[in-house]
Amino acid sequence: MAHSAHSSQATLPTVPLGRTDMRITRAGFGAWAIGGGGWSFGWGDQDDRASVAAIRHAVERGVNWIDTAAVYGLGHSEAVVARALRDVPRADRPYVFTKCGLVWDEADRQVPPRRVGATASIRREVEASLRRLEVDRIDLYQMHWPAEDGTPLEEYWQTLLDLKKEGKVRAVGLSNHDVDQLRLAELVGHVDTLQPPFSAIHRDAGERILPWCEAHHTGVIVYSPMQSGLLTGGFTAERAAKLSADDWRSRVPDFTGEGLRRNLALADALKPIAARHDTTVAAVAVAWTLAWPAVSGAIVGARAPEQVDGWIAAATLTLTASDLDDIAAAIERTGAGSGPARPPRR
Repeated sequence: MAHSAHSSQATLPTVPLGRTDMRITRAGFGAWAIGGGGWSFGWGDQDDRASVAAIRHAVERGVNWIDTAAVYGLGHSEAVVARALRDVPRADRPYVFTKCGLVWDEADRQVPPRRVGATASIRREVEASLRRLEVDRIDLYQMHWPAEDGTPLEEYWQTLLDLKKEGKVRAVGLSNHDVDQLRLAELVGHVDTLQPPFSAIHRDAGERILPWCEAHHTGVIVYSPMQSGLLTGGFTAERAAKLSADDWRSRVPDFTGEGLRRNLALADALKPIAARHDTTVAAVAVAWTLAWPAVSGAIVGARAPEQVDGWIAAATLTLTASDLDDIAAAIERTGAGSGPARPPRR
């Protein structure tokens, strides 16, 4: 992506995204929350103007990719992304990544979406996403979850590979798939990217998934690196208690009781490390995921421009071996989450 010399944008370091022809910044803009409320995995109502401002601010600060999904806000997030990018000059446009495989019921928005892998369904979805995003090609198209409609993995993965051959999408990936599923897909055609959940709390991908991706040159963009707000340094037990009923976080163990207590203790332990680097706890939490050799980039959400400023430093922050040791010790001490406590030493 050529940036014009007179562009007002900041530039951030980039890394290759697997074997694709794209190079991405270490942090990307996550557009889940900006989908708004009124559906089963919403974050409550959002202000679209603030969302547009957040996206534009991230792009101005040098972030060169946005990750969304058709299902976020049931089409609404993709529409907000399109609106934010409408006036951005072509040379400054970020890559836009989206996902398929979750089909919702227009008549009842609160019913959880179905996981569908049927070819005809995915082809309908890609056309709808191209239309909402106002683009003629999607930069990365990802299967959101393994299908539950009886479509074999080989079949839906072949559909995505076909869309890439046809030029409707530039690269194809999987999200929320395990190593056995990755192996199966790789036999059909190369898995360009994987998007797993990964944070200093939910570390399980570090066990087998990240090593597999590294060995197969599959780019990795991790989601929820700040564990949906828990590792921002600003989250408190009081705030957890006040989450609205239409915020999905109000219903999960990470945000209640003993789980919440351990998670907040881990967030507190990141404060001295943030102070050492003169940065935010949020940036340290994101940088921890980026310290794993397999990880290309981390998806970080924001619903207002100032939230972007809270984590943008992660895009240039490298944690030292002693930082990683301190975080591993804090993970052991607090008992937060599960999975390996430290990236492999190189």
